Amino acid sequence: DRKMTTPMQLSCEGRSAGGLLIGAAINEAPELFKFALMGVPFVDVVCTMIDATIPLTVVEWKEWGNPNEKKYHQYMMEYSPINNVREGVKYPSCLLTGGLHDPRVQYWEPAKHAAELRHKASPDSGPTCLKIDMAAGHFSASDRYKYLRELSFDYAFLLDQLGLAGIGK
Repeated sequence: DRKMTTPMQLSCEGRSAGGLLIGAAINEAPELFKFALMGVPFVDVVCTMIDATIPLTVVEWKEWGNPNEKKYHQYMMEYSPINNVREGVKYPSCLLTGGLHDPRVQYWEPAKHAAELRHKASPDSGPTCLKIDMAAGHFSASDRYKYLRELSFDYAFLLDQLGLAGIGK
């Protein structure tokens, strides 16, 4: 009602489990966003949570549920972003990032999700880009200057997708 923004101006960002939230949001209402940034996104919920050898998985079953149990498996499948990308839907521009040495959200989660979006999204969707840092873990760069370069990349991509890159030139 207050008309503070429009979908062409709205972006969203989430990291790790926040990336799950963003993945679910753009599946549920892709028309609301122009751009989505998913940093080390936990988007393949069932495949990850079913594997008891992954660090933190078993201790997280109390909070998330154990997908080895039918009632939790079905519930997780209903919100798992990678399992709910819709065919032929116009998705916003997406930047997915990951770290090769991330023990919490393995690099293949954002890679698989990017592939799923590229495969199923309509041709008029925004670009889906994947950036894997070959030296990073879950918390990205530990070096302050490398962190700022990574952040600059994310914001440059965001500004470009919102049509704001190069303003004032």
